[in-house]
Amino acid sequence: MLSAFHTDLYQITMAQARFLLGRDEPRACFSLTFRTLPFEGGFAVCAGLERALEFLDEWHITEDDLTYLRTLKARDGSALFAESFLEHLSMQRFTCDVDAIPEGTIVFACEPLLRITGPVSMCQMVETPLLNIINFSTLIATKAARCVLAADGDEILEFGLRRSQGPDGGLLATRSAYVGGVSATSNVRAGQLYDIPVAGTHAHSWIMSFDSELESFRTYVETSPNNAVLLVDTYDTLTGIRNAITVGREMQQRGQRLFGIRIDSGDLAWLSQQARSMLDEAGLDHVHIVASNSLDEYTVRSLKEQGACVDIWGVGTSMVTGGDQAALDGVYKMTAIQDADGVWGPRMKISDQLSKATLPGIHGVRRFYNGTGMMIGDMVYGTVGTVGSVPFASDGTKGYDPGAQNGTKGTDPTVPTIPLTMVDPADVTRRKGFALGTPYKDLLVPVMRDGKLSGPRPTLNDARRRLAKDMARLDDSHKRFLRPHTYPVGIEESLNDARLSLMSELKGETDE
Repeated sequence: MLSAFHTDLYQITMAQARFLLGRDEPRACFSLTFRTLPFEGGFAVCAGLERALEFLDEWHITEDDLTYLRTLKARDGSALFAESFLEHLSMQRFTCDVDAIPEGTIVFACEPLLRITGPVSMCQMVETPLLNIINFSTLIATKAARCVLAADGDEILEFGLRRSQGPDGGLLATRSAYVGGVSATSNVRAGQLYDIPVAGTHAHSWIMSFDSELESFRTYVETSPNNAVLLVDTYDTLTGIRNAITVGREMQQRGQRLFGIRIDSGDLAWLSQQARSMLDEAGLDHVHIVASNSLDEYTVRSLKEQGACVDIWGVGTSMVTGGDQAALDGVYKMTAIQDADGVWGPRMKISDQLSKATLPGIHGVRRFYNGTGMMIGDMVYGTVGTVGSVPFASDGTKGYDPGAQNGTKGTDPTVPTIPLTMVDPADVTRRKGFALGTPYKDLLVPVMRDGKLSGPRPTLNDARRRLAKDMARLDDSHKRFLRPHTYPVGIEESLNDARLSLMSELKGETDE
């Protein structure tokens, strides 16, 4: 179980400061988004929601946590935390509302993956762990999906535990890679915890522990005749393949079948071609060829283009670490706060860089489709709160509903008619409109209310199926590894106007 103290110190000191003020705790809304797509790619895969919900559902401060806090000192040597605050903290449970994009959904930069609404201190206390879980999970699920794309129907296995970022990182990486589409993992603990299929061969040390490679192969298949994949590159790969053929023929005579061989070094394209030819000539065309050795989506695609005869790819380090991409640049920002009368007011972090300025208000994400079901654009729109000159209903059930009413009045009669147009957040001169009757789906769905799960936790297999459907609906131009076509993501026009208006007001305050 992930501790409530899987967080940064300032989240707790801010909570104490607000408690010591003695004021009523206001409700706030926070959005978790990321700014740029990882791997210079055209899409990302949302992941980590199940793990995040498990953490939030179990969130509480233990007696051991309080004992530790009592040991912390301020710079003058006094207690960092007041006893009255610690008593208050001991009674806290997670009571926020959570809306989320379901795990396995294809997502893009600037879209809220999670929306947390509740007491401001509670929202802040879970910021760090949510970013930690969602950022890493989304990064690895995206990497895995790219590897699966590169394999083009071949099986992908995740072999990265020994190179992952520690035990906990290894588990989360395996889970995320499975969301991203890998078929199985070598990570036994992840298989146990998450019901992920496990797979593996044997090590070079197995072969080296015998007097000959042939003896090691024979001994291995005697004990594992129904699950035998022989590692053929310990000494000389071609000789190893011949020894595997000898063992494979002996198994056939016993009514058994060798499942495969694995090549873990050398010129994988040439060696796999030689192996396929040798196996087929020996009447062992059923034997699979597994390749590993510092693979990623680029090497897998290159090897396939070179005609590599590989059936199964074992990808390790790059998949479970993200390779050259160290982290997803996810952020968690307050977007609205509720006053004593229950009215939502916008909050916005401004920046000299327009694309880094946050969106004010409370937002949804709407995905539009063409007549054949292909994705054609995502629009972020305001759902609650008064943002600039654009009115929204404060109860979250009414208001302008772009898409459903498609540019006409929503269920709230105070909302004006607004054309259904979205604006590029980084370039306000770029706009995209959607015609009347364009099919759509709202991506953010309720997953927790008042800290209670709204339904069963999503499953890994649900996420895998969702990703498969989304990948089929995403045009191939967005899946390219080199210079993918940019998928249209924008801000609803009136929300963008409010963003610019509020930014101007805030900049005016700072300039005075």
